Amino acid sequence: MDGMRTYPGAYVKYLAVFHGARDFFECHEIMEEHWKTRRGTRHESCWLALIRIAVACYHARRGNWPGARKMMEKVIADMKPELLDELGLDGRRLAERMRETMRRWMSGGEGGAAYEDPDLPIADPALLAAAVQCCRQLGWEWGTRSEHVRPDVVHRHLTRDRTAVIRARSDALIRKREERKLRAQSSEGHGANTDGTGAGQVKPDVKN
Repeated sequence: MDGMRTYPGAYVKYLAVFHGARDFFECHEIMEEHWKTRRGTRHESCWLALIRIAVACYHARRGNWPGARKMMEKVIADMKPELLDELGLDGRRLAERMRETMRRWMSGGEGGAAYEDPDLPIADPALLAAAVQCCRQLGWEWGTRSEHVRPDVVHRHLTRDRTAVIRARSDALIRKREERKLRAQSSEGHGANTDGTGAGQVKPDVKN
């Protein structure tokens, strides 16, 4: 990017929620919707990395260390620091911070380590200012620590409204049943007797 950089609104909001509300589930939702519209673009891997960072933090804070480590492994393996630089972050510092976070998570063994909120290193002052402003407009304080976050935010997936998801799955199941029914009817039609002796009539077994 040359000259004055402009950033997607969803990205700015992600940073605000990540550092203000510490609602990592919401961060995942925000960035996933953005990522879906940016597939095949130059920074697709960056949006995916941010989704995974949020998911890893969500698992770690809840004590799901296997899930957190697995997700962070993907972050580290696929991160492209030079592209993250283009999005106003310090890509190299972010990569090192994630590796250090992973080392700390691994050092705790099966029980994991004490959870600490990782901050994302924002290199562009304009991006930082926009994210802080968004954070304040949404009623949060930049740099909030997780110990001040409500339990319903920490365990967000347990309280979210899944009505739309359930309805979509139900509709998909109905469609599959209808498709199977149509295929069965079509197969019966092809297998019917068409020699004029009556549909489906069984012919005698003639033996020599």
